[in-house]
Amino acid sequence: MAGLLQRYLANQIRTDLERKMVFVSGPRQVGKTTLARGLLPDTAGYLSWDIPDHRDAILRGRLPNVPTLVFDELHKFRGWRGFLKGLYDRQDGTRILVTGSGRLDYYRYGGDSLQGRHHLLRLHPLSVAELGADDDAGLRRLLDLGGFPEPWVGDSLEAARRWSREYRMRLVEEEIRDLEGVPDVGAIELLAVRLTDLVGSPLSVNALREDLQVSHGAVSRRLEILERLYAIVRVKPFGAPPLRAVKKAQKHYHYEWIQVRDRAARFENLVAMHLLKWVHHEQDVRGRDLDLRYFRDVDGREVDFVVTDREVPVHLIEVKWSDRPVDKALRYLHARFPDAAATQISATGTDDYRTPDGIRVQPAIPFLRGLV
Repeated sequence: MAGLLQRYLANQIRTDLERKMVFVSGPRQVGKTTLARGLLPDTAGYLSWDIPDHRDAILRGRLPNVPTLVFDELHKFRGWRGFLKGLYDRQDGTRILVTGSGRLDYYRYGGDSLQGRHHLLRLHPLSVAELGADDDAGLRRLLDLGGFPEPWVGDSLEAARRWSREYRMRLVEEEIRDLEGVPDVGAIELLAVRLTDLVGSPLSVNALREDLQVSHGAVSRRLEILERLYAIVRVKPFGAPPLRAVKKAQKHYHYEWIQVRDRAARFENLVAMHLLKWVHHEQDVRGRDLDLRYFRDVDGREVDFVVTDREVPVHLIEVKWSDRPVDKALRYLHARFPDAAATQISATGTDDYRTPDGIRVQPAIPFLRGLV
C-alpha cells in the first residue's frame, strides 16, 4: 500500500540536502507533505504556510532550532524567494526542504535569484515500477484508481470517483485562487472538464475557444494555469522539416487520469504520465536533456510518444489497448530513425516478440516496470 512505501525520491532528497536546498514540487495530494515529514525525526521542523501559527512563525522569523526545516506551500508567500535566499546564505548548516503544489521552477522567477542554491525534484503519482505491480490486475487497479495515494489506499472505485471530482473542485477553488488570483475560477473548471474528453488528440485552441465562447488568449492563459499547477501537461510535436511533421499542435494529458472516461484514452494517459515521470527523474537526478514529444505528420501518420535526448529521438512508443499488428506509423518513423528503440505496448494484449527490423511488441506491464 502507498502508506507503507518509501517514495522513489526519498533517498535523492536526503543526498541533495547535504549540498543545497531542495525543492520538491508536484500535484496537490501526490504525497509531498507525507514524504517531507517522513524525512524528519519529529514534526518540530515542519512549517506550512497554510497553517496560521506556522505562517506567523515564518513572518516573525521565529523558526525552530532544528537540523532540517521543511517549508510546505511557502511559494504562496509573496516574498518567499528572498526569505529563502537570506536563510540559506547565512550558512549555519540548517538543511532546507521546500515543497509546493505549483511549479516551483515557474514561481521562483523574479525577485531575488535562487540560482545555484537549490536542486529541484518533481514528485509524480504512483506508478507500476514504484508499486511493484507485476500483473494485469495491478495495471487495471492503477488504471481505475489512479496514482494518487488516497484513492489508491482506499481501493474503492466509487470512493476514487468521488475523490477525483472533489480533487478537481479543490484544485480550482483553492490552488488557482491562491496562486493565480483568477476571479472566474468556474471558467477554468469548465475547461478542465472539457479537456478530459480530448486526451490523446492534437489540442486545438481555436476549437476550445469556440466551445467555451471565449477569446483565444483566454483559453491559452487558462491552459498555462492548469499546467503550472500540475493539472495537465502538454506534449509538443517532434519532427524536422524533411518529415513534414506538424509543428504547433500539442497533445495534453492529466496527472489525475481517472477523470478520463474513455478507457483506451485513459490508458494512453497513464502511459504518458509514466513516461513523463521517468523523463523528469532523468532530468532532475541525472541532468539528462530529455524531453517527451509525439509525432504526427501532414499525411496523418502518428506515433504516440517520442522520447528525445538533445532533440534526437532515442525511443519511439506506440500505445494500443489490445493486440494489434505493428502500427504503420511506428514502422515509418523507426525506418527514419533506426538507432532509436521502438516499442509497441498494449493494455490487454499478450503478444510478445521483436520484428526483423527491431521493433519490440510487448504487454504494458514489463515495459512500465522498466521505468521509475
